[in-house]
This record gives sequence, structure tokens and C-alpha cells, in this order.
Amino acid sequence: MSRQFGPSRGELIFRAIVSVFGLAFVGFVVWKRGVPDGPALVEVVGVAVALFGGTLALSIWRLVKRDHP
Repeated sequence: MSRQFGPSRGELIFRAIVSVFGLAFVGFVVWKRGVPDGPALVEVVGVAVALFGGTLALSIWRLVKRDHP
């Protein structure tokens, strides 16, 4: 069954590239300014890694499965 809706292959690749740059930026900021303490650790590192890492993982998963129109 062909998929009619959802992000195209190009959009999935774009999402994966932006996610890699986002993770690299978070890594650079943590390297430059140090690991934050307390709740800031969850807010800055945890949310950013969950957002960019999750988007990267789902985009790569759909590209590998060829689950795009």
C-alpha cells in the first residue's frame, strides 16, 4: 500500500540534518559553558536532547523503512 500523506523523503532528510545541527549546538554550548546544575540540566540538556534526538531517530527510522510518499 502506498503512502499518500506524511512528510516526503526530502523533508525527512531536512529534519534529520536540522536535528544533527541542533544536537551539535547543544553539545557545543555544554562544552563551552559547562554542564548546568540542578533543574537547568533537565531543562537545557534533557529537553533539547529529547527533542532533537527524538526527531533524528524518527526521521532516520522512516527513511530506513522507506515509510514516506
